[in-house]
Amino acid sequence: MVKRRLKREQGVALLAALLAIALMTLVVVDFMTSSALGYMSAANQANDIKATYLARSAIGVGLGLLEQDSAAKANAQEPCDSLFDIWAMPFPPMGVDGGIVSLSIVDEARKIPINQIIDRGGNINAQRAQQLGNLINVLGMPPELVPAILDWLDPDDDTLPGGAESDYYMHLIPPYATRNGPMPTIGDLRLVRGVNDMIFAKLSQYLTVAPETRVNINTAAPEVIASIDPGLMENPKIVGEILAMRSQHPFNNVTDIGNLPGLGNEQNTLMQNLTTRSTYFTISGMGTFAGARRAVYGTFRRNPNGTAILGGWKEE
Repeated sequence: MVKRRLKREQGVALLAALLAIALMTLVVVDFMTSSALGYMSAANQANDIKATYLARSAIGVGLGLLEQDSAAKANAQEPCDSLFDIWAMPFPPMGVDGGIVSLSIVDEARKIPINQIIDRGGNINAQRAQQLGNLINVLGMPPELVPAILDWLDPDDDTLPGGAESDYYMHLIPPYATRNGPMPTIGDLRLVRGVNDMIFAKLSQYLTVAPETRVNINTAAPEVIASIDPGLMENPKIVGEILAMRSQHPFNNVTDIGNLPGLGNEQNTLMQNLTTRSTYFTISGMGTFAGARRAVYGTFRRNPNGTAILGGWKEE
C-alpha cells in the first residue's frame, strides 16, 4: 500500500513537473514571438521614418533646382519656362544611405485652371467652361462631366441639365454636400458625380487648382493646347506645329505663336489664354528604404527671387 501510494504521488509530481515545463515553454515561446514581432514592428517603423525623410529630402532638392533655374534667368530679357529647364529634366533614382530617392517636378501652368471656370461674381466663365468641355471631349470622357463639375463649383444649388447638386450627393452613402466654391485640392474632383478612379487618374493630370491664370505653351500637353480653342481641335496640324517649334526652341513670348501659318480667329484666343511662364510647381518625392516606401507631394509658389512658398503638402 505504501509503495503504491509513493508511486502514485511520484506520478502526480512528474505530471505536474511536465505541465509546469510545458507552461514555461509556452510562456517562453510567446515571449520570444512577441519580442520578434515587436522588433519587426520597430524595424518597420524605423524603415518608414527613413523612407519618409528620404522623400522629404527630394522636396528640398526640387526647391534647390527651382531656385537655381530662377538665378540662371535673372538677367534674361525674355525669361521663359520650358521643358528644357533644369527642373523639368528627368531625375533618375539615386541611392542615398542604403535607400533610394526619386524626384519629379511639374509646373501647374501646363494644366487648365479649373477654379477659373467660375468668375469672382459666381458666374460661369463661358470660355473656360468651353475649354473644359473640349478637354473632356479630347480625352474621350462622358460629356455629362462638364455640368457636374460646373454644379460642384458654382455657388448656387440650381442643378444644370445633366449636373448634380446637394440633393443628389446627400442621398449617397456616406452623404456630403457640394463644394459650391473653388476646389481646395484637385482631390475634390474625385467627389464629383461621374468621376470614378480611372477618370480621376487621367483627368487630374490636365487640371489644376493652382491660381495660374494662363496655360504655359512651352510645357502644356497637346490635349490641353487643343482644348484652348475649338479651331485647334478641328485643326490638329497647328497643334503639331506648336509642339514641333517648341521642341527646337521654347517660345520666349506668346506673340511668337502668331507666326504660325494657318492661324485664324484662334490667334486671339491663344494670346488671351497662353503664357510662357510658370509660377506654381508641384514637387513629388519618393523615398524607399528596406522595402518601406513613402511619397511626399508639395505645391509651391516660386517668387521672382527664386524662393518658394508652400501652397500644399501631402504625405502618403
